[in-house]
Amino acid sequence: MTDRYAIIGHPVAHSKSPEIHTAFALATGEALVYERLLAPLEDFRGTVDAFRANGGRGASVTLPFKVEAFNYATELTTRARLAGAVNALKFDGTTVLGDNTDGIGMCRDISKNFGVPLKDAKILVLGAGGAARGVIGPLCDGLPQQITIANRTHSKAEEIANQFSGAGPVNAIPTADLAGLRFDIIINATSASIGNQLPGVAASCFGPRTLAYDMMYGKGVTPFMQLATSEGARAVDGLGMLIEQAAEAFLLWRGIRPTTDALMKKMRGG
Repeated sequence: MTDRYAIIGHPVAHSKSPEIHTAFALATGEALVYERLLAPLEDFRGTVDAFRANGGRGASVTLPFKVEAFNYATELTTRARLAGAVNALKFDGTTVLGDNTDGIGMCRDISKNFGVPLKDAKILVLGAGGAARGVIGPLCDGLPQQITIANRTHSKAEEIANQFSGAGPVNAIPTADLAGLRFDIIINATSASIGNQLPGVAASCFGPRTLAYDMMYGKGVTPFMQLATSEGARAVDGLGMLIEQAAEAFLLWRGIRPTTDALMKKMRGG
């Protein structure tokens, strides 16, 4: 029987993951099928149990189940444990390995696809939810000069900064104190773009050498990207993060990391 994988979420019909993983399978010669699974909001565990019982070998996990996936796993990678959330599950008998590939996917997109080094960079992360928590560890691994976290509720930013204080130079700052500061990389890890809103960030934070990275994709040019562009910055969305994190999950499942350049070009309409 062909190995089965799936993306589990609610909603899930919009997900591009089946397209991505099907392309990876064709490119690597791996025999697998990848599908969408809509899990009831109250029964993530039952959905995963049924999928495993029917031959499921692994799953991607999207909103709103990443914390539930963290709790479902019997083993966790270091980066998943730090993130407090899981977006990739690997099933092996009774063992369920939980990983978080979001951060490494974003970092690869920034450094490899956009050619912006993380080393010695001044990085601003907007937001203090699960998305932000998932990327701080991998950003620290890139040896930046400073990672600053700013969030509408400052205490939440401080909480993350304290959690990752041993991993790298991480600090928290109130959004009101951002004016006058300039960053090499600004990452929008808030949900503001979903509602076509602007996250709390001063225009002065952007400059001609700034990469403004919106983790959201599929929303066109967001208000965050518009502000960045108006200040001369380079603004990009999170489609590359989606593809790169999927490649990392594929490596977890199949032991081979697919190349992403051709798929990236195709999905960007190139």
